[in-house]
Amino acid sequence: MKTKHSNQSNKKPDCPQTRDSSVDFRGCKTEAANGFGFPMTLLFYVARPSRVRASTIAAIAHLHSFAPGGSRPFNDREVNHRHSPELWFVKVVCTLFIRPHWCLDTCVGYLSRNLTPLVSFEVIKRLNDPNLGLKFLEFSRVNLSFNHSFKTYNLLIRSLCEMGLQDSAKMVFDYMRSDGHLPNSPLIEFLVSSFMKVGKIDVGKGLLSQLHLEEVTVDTITYNSLLNLLVKMNRVDEAVRMFKEHIGLYSRPDTWTFNILIRGLCKIGETNIAFEFFHDMGNVGCSPDVVTYNTLIGGMCRVNEVDRGHKLLKEVQLRSGFLPDTVTYTSVMSAYCKLGKMGEASNLYNEMISSLIEPNAVTFNVLIDGFGKAGDMVSAESMRERMLSRGWLPDVVTFTSLIDGYCRNGQVNQGLKLWDEMKARNLSPNVYTFAVLINALCKENRLNEARQFLRELKWSDIIPKPFIYNPVIDGFCKAGNVDEANAILTEMEEKRCKPDKLTFTILIIGHCVKGRMFEAISIFNKMLAIGCAPDNITVNSLISYLLKSGMPNEAFRIMRIASEDLNLGFSSSKKAIHMSTSTGIPVAA
Repeated sequence: MKTKHSNQSNKKPDCPQTRDSSVDFRGCKTEAANGFGFPMTLLFYVARPSRVRASTIAAIAHLHSFAPGGSRPFNDREVNHRHSPELWFVKVVCTLFIRPHWCLDTCVGYLSRNLTPLVSFEVIKRLNDPNLGLKFLEFSRVNLSFNHSFKTYNLLIRSLCEMGLQDSAKMVFDYMRSDGHLPNSPLIEFLVSSFMKVGKIDVGKGLLSQLHLEEVTVDTITYNSLLNLLVKMNRVDEAVRMFKEHIGLYSRPDTWTFNILIRGLCKIGETNIAFEFFHDMGNVGCSPDVVTYNTLIGGMCRVNEVDRGHKLLKEVQLRSGFLPDTVTYTSVMSAYCKLGKMGEASNLYNEMISSLIEPNAVTFNVLIDGFGKAGDMVSAESMRERMLSRGWLPDVVTFTSLIDGYCRNGQVNQGLKLWDEMKARNLSPNVYTFAVLINALCKENRLNEARQFLRELKWSDIIPKPFIYNPVIDGFCKAGNVDEANAILTEMEEKRCKPDKLTFTILIIGHCVKGRMFEAISIFNKMLAIGCAPDNITVNSLISYLLKSGMPNEAFRIMRIASEDLNLGFSSSKKAIHMSTSTGIPVAA
């Protein structure tokens, strides 16, 4: 027996063979470098299409038992270490899991003895596929009766949501709670907001209601974040409903809660409802702050209730504890400037200075723009001097407002001088700077200069709007130079600026006036092709010119498209077409 044992000990161990196997452990020699005595090739197998023999799976499980330390507890640092035996085990489990599921079924007993919460977390992380991670979690819960850690559930829920699989994430969330893990506020906020972002607001609210029934606390910070998200999504009505259904019942609102709702309501013009929330703040022990007042004053001014906003400003001045700030004053000044009430705006500016509240660049730009639109360029330039004296350098908004003011006064050359001054200061013009000067030049029929600005725009990083190009295209079409108008259209599209209804209408009429009817029809067809719906002016103009050109068939086609596809009424046009065809006008081929 001793001799037999000796012979066996000198004999090389047999390699696991894989007849018709999907895993080929070639060489199967022990590498001393790995420090464990495993076959290194277990981690670098060659895949073949078929199945793995049960004996091979058992051999893998058996080899793990030789690893130093067995299945001892470990921390994150150990798992991430390149020579950690647990890391090797993680890789083996991942490898087995991407095989047919019966592979794992073969070694359920072994996995149930050696799988730990941290290993399961690493497995799901290394699978790097939320769907696979969910399958592993379900397999281990059902077949191994394994209770995963909160860290694993948190990772999988977030990964599934990021993949757009919110329903699967909700299922994992339910698994987590059934396994005895309570969700924390960041996870609740993340999951509910994920549902809201994809439009499943009722599901998110239902989840909150379910948590309340299970007496899971949802803090005010979480609710505030959800309210803020709804307001950003322009779902202010849903935010108000959530406040009434949840926050008033299950959580105590704070000043931030009311500020979010007031901001949302002012944003959509519901200032009266915003004031109702403002007056309710005291009933729940909240006090308005300067942000509350600034939001309400800004909301009043946006709906042109500037006197009401000014009254609220005076209320702030009378309150103890805080004073109105630059934003408060600037909001009211801006509203007066938009109404052309520059006297009231100037008085507020002086009051602001006397109260030792420092204006900022926005304050000066608001006043400069207001004076410019009122045609008072002397006061506008005076305000620019004050801006400089208080340490604020004019920016592109300042120059654009001044240029606009001079152009409105018919002083286009002065506007061009400011353009040069702005460029000398290395200030890049914005889309509105270009638009103001181009429009003013076109009004003075200085088309070539306007065209030069378009060429400069072509080489800038600005993504323009159609209102910049339309005046120049219109000018060239009226001058009979439709070829130049077509060239501008090409540049417009090269700059990723989509022509609008006015662009196409100008071009269609321009080509019709030149008698280039087929090009006009082509432009109309292009208009339809890109989804830009023509209006009555566009269609009536084209039909009229087609009839005058002796093309009743084409006119009838355009009329039919407008009536049937665009739902525009053209009964009078249809009558005109029949009259034209009956009088012997030649039909276009």
